[in-house]
Amino acid sequence: MTTAIHFGAGNIGRGFIGKLLADAGIHVTFADVNPQLVDELQRRHSYPVHIVGQEVRTDTVTGVDAIDSRRPELLELIAGTDLITTAVGPTVLTLIASTLAQGLQRRFERGNTAPLNIIACENQVRGSTFLKGEVLKHLDARYLAELEQSVGFVDSAVDRIVPPSADQGDPLAVTVETFSEWIVDRTQFKGPPPAIAGMELTDNLMAFVERKLFTLNTGHIITAYLGALAGYRTIGQAIADPAIRAQVKAAMQESGAVLIRRYGFDQAQHQAYIEKILGRFANPHLVDEIDRVGRQPIRKLGPEDRLIKPLLGTLEYGIDNANLIKGIAAAFCYRNEDDPQAVELQQRLAAEGLGATLAHYTGLRADGDVAGRIAQQYLALKPRGDH
Repeated sequence: MTTAIHFGAGNIGRGFIGKLLADAGIHVTFADVNPQLVDELQRRHSYPVHIVGQEVRTDTVTGVDAIDSRRPELLELIAGTDLITTAVGPTVLTLIASTLAQGLQRRFERGNTAPLNIIACENQVRGSTFLKGEVLKHLDARYLAELEQSVGFVDSAVDRIVPPSADQGDPLAVTVETFSEWIVDRTQFKGPPPAIAGMELTDNLMAFVERKLFTLNTGHIITAYLGALAGYRTIGQAIADPAIRAQVKAAMQESGAVLIRRYGFDQAQHQAYIEKILGRFANPHLVDEIDRVGRQPIRKLGPEDRLIKPLLGTLEYGIDNANLIKGIAAAFCYRNEDDPQAVELQQRLAAEGLGATLAHYTGLRADGDVAGRIAQQYLALKPRGDH
């Protein structure tokens, strides 16, 4: 039987990647540091996934196991497994790299030359390539040739909205939307790619990475920040506001025009993709908190992320960007005392003003035309009484 280790037994791990693997008949062992999740998975070997869309149903994922990712037995599993996936968040990839390196070293010492593919399923561009770089920091140089020969670090793009579960009575229950997309780079596999329904192979991953980033992520974050300014609590409430919906759609069309120019996407098909995503935001069964989507505004204002990268594309191709500008201005208005990045952003704004803060986090020139336009929108949007 094909085996896989999945790092991260959180909602995305259980509700998305782990489920696809298990549905494909692969025996999945979740590796996590949360003792409650690990204990429950070890005891039950199954969990429910509530899938909510036009129809609501519950699937039961079976035949799974779990291990505390700090246990030395995990190295033995890595030495013998067929596939490794992750859904831990970009910062945790750095933390698991040492464990992966130790497990791979044991694998090579055993003479296991069977192909092993490692797929980081993160909201990070080329996350598997990044993980490879982290693993190489810990791997004995004697094993570099074996790593290159038998271990594939396969980049992927993942898309599924997985809010906190509505089923509070069961720690393993997870709620997901019907839509899911897992696109992987066909060219990076060692050996034949595994047959997994729901995993799509492509020779042009960056087109799909940016399509998701510029459409779902851009639209989601602008909905959150405009919704927060309007006093809404959830994404569903915000997107039901006709004014917010119109601005979010227009911003997605601006970023979409960049994609059409850059990758040759069909205009009508991309418009349909935008409409599908707007429908996903409005899903009445997904109670998605604005503060979940809006958290970590500093990361989301980075030059390679969902607000600034599409804006830079509009500048590159001479495309209208008024609604992206407004979404960026709204990000600087975002307040959340429970989010350290939101607190830091507001503290820097208070100390240094918008121009210097904008330049620091986004890389845009403080004295440039774009910064001036963002500043105009910021002054128009920010709540009265703010300095």
